[in-house]
Amino acid sequence: MGGGIGSRFWPFSRKSLPKQFLDFFGTGRSLLQMTLDRFKKIIPTENILIVTNAMYADLVKEQLPELKEEQILLEPARRNTAPCIAWASYHIKACNPNANIVVAPSDHLILNEEEFLDTVKKGLDFVAQSDNLLTLGIKPNRPETGYGYIQIDEPMGDNFYKVKTFTEKPELELAKVFLESGEFYWNSGLFMWNVNSIINTGERLLPELAAKLGSSPEVYATENEKAFIEENFPACPNVSIDIGVMEKAGNVFVSLGDFGWSDLGTWGSLYDLSEKDTSGNVTLKCHSQLYNCKNNIVVLPKGKLAVIDGLEGYLIAESNNVLLICRKDEEHAIRKYVNDAQMQLGDEFI
Repeated sequence: MGGGIGSRFWPFSRKSLPKQFLDFFGTGRSLLQMTLDRFKKIIPTENILIVTNAMYADLVKEQLPELKEEQILLEPARRNTAPCIAWASYHIKACNPNANIVVAPSDHLILNEEEFLDTVKKGLDFVAQSDNLLTLGIKPNRPETGYGYIQIDEPMGDNFYKVKTFTEKPELELAKVFLESGEFYWNSGLFMWNVNSIINTGERLLPELAAKLGSSPEVYATENEKAFIEENFPACPNVSIDIGVMEKAGNVFVSLGDFGWSDLGTWGSLYDLSEKDTSGNVTLKCHSQLYNCKNNIVVLPKGKLAVIDGLEGYLIAESNNVLLICRKDEEHAIRKYVNDAQMQLGDEFI
């Protein structure tokens, strides 16, 4: 899944160049490229699909030249993860009627890839033998309010657990309770299932979506698919796979992992993962001279110098025509800044 805007990483992530297409760590590979690099170690490249917004078609082709054009599914409108996954599932079923699928966001960071890929392989074996839906749960190390949580129930085999409850991003006090209980894990947003399991469950729980995308299964993987999607996809309900399917289905399991996962959803998550100086400051891409500064993250274009005195706990980020300076622990307000800039000044700064 590679169609998001990544507005919480503004101004680094822009509508025209979202975070999945950016090289955050100076490795020469974007998050999207790193995701493909990771999965093609266990999945043939020809079996990998990218679902993204139509406006990113050229970016995907430029960054992933090894993929054929038919491996890139272009959404004509933004409709959240359930329609994205439904379309990909119908398309895959037309190509392979009994395929086992792993669904992965294109902007996650995995530090221990070997352990991660081993977990994915075991997960694919698990869903191949049943009609269960599987998600990956991450052991929390802090009371994070930016992630959804999964409460585990009884174990079902080697490191697989029935899901008891899902909870969307909790308030801090509840997140602390979750952390202390030992029963709750972060919801990674990485899923595995058999193509028939997800289609059958989706058609039962999201009939309005199924009516739009499942009405003509014969069009998928044919020359008629593009026209069918352009007509029907924009009319799909805007709903996430978590809310639309995972929280309602009774056949959801979780596999627990500890492989250095981050969804890189916020500047705070990037700060946590980055190398810090003795005062807890992070500098990325640019040069910095910091005086009387603690626990800041500074991200300017390559070749620029930031000279900062007397700041503690701040985000200082510049990209193109926008400079953002705000408290690091108030980054939830970035979406408001983006909306205000768009309303007052138009799309020039978005």
